[in-house]
Amino acid sequence: MECDMTQDINIRPSRARTTRPPGVGVLATLEGVTLIVWHLMATPFIGRARLRWGTVGREGSDSLPGDDLVPDPKWSCTLGVAIDAPPENVWPWIAQIGQGRGGFYSYQTLENVLGCKIVNTTEILPDHQHPVVGEDVYLKPTAPPLRIEWVQPPNALVLFGSPADVGAGASWGISTWQFVVNPGPDGGSRLLTRGRYDHAPDWKSRLAFGRFPIEAISFVMSRKMMLEIKRLAERDALDPGRMSRHGSMDSRP
Repeated sequence: MECDMTQDINIRPSRARTTRPPGVGVLATLEGVTLIVWHLMATPFIGRARLRWGTVGREGSDSLPGDDLVPDPKWSCTLGVAIDAPPENVWPWIAQIGQGRGGFYSYQTLENVLGCKIVNTTEILPDHQHPVVGEDVYLKPTAPPLRIEWVQPPNALVLFGSPADVGAGASWGISTWQFVVNPGPDGGSRLLTRGRYDHAPDWKSRLAFGRFPIEAISFVMSRKMMLEIKRLAERDALDPGRMSRHGSMDSRP
């Protein structure tokens, strides 16, 4: 079964609905659950295509910042989306990502049913525009955080996860979450996200860091996140005054 998953990214920004928080409400939750169930069932047929959704050319295989943190992954995925806005408009949404920060721009209600306590913002938050190496980024208040390992505004943010680093027992799995914003054609951008995962052979490690079911679930959530970042960045590119009102990415408190 062939599945062209690179064509559903051409979504134009809607000026009439730019302030809605991503992924809130019953309909959004049903959408997220339905997509997750569908992708779990469809994994044998579209799994390989999903690992490089939205990428073009060699984006799925080229080296990205942070690859060396998991040098020999058991599995990895790279997702891409074209954004009609320069990297400077995309970066603020990546800089503030995280629980207790700007959220993840995904299915907020669904995440909160699982206890994540996420609040997705639709605005740039000046207090969270300057991530630094060594800072923790939480996915969930009660889960071990990811640690920022690489920051290069406006082009790269790399998060690294290892439970052993935060006193959660022996190291039985490691992962990265890599965000890269490359200049695109005609003044736009290419947003790439990559996850690299390694794990021990026992079932607990495989469940937490193995490809199934994590890959299908993370694909649905990450795809939603990337399309929302696209929408928000393109909105701001159409309204340059919005960026200036919140301050540039280089401003300091």
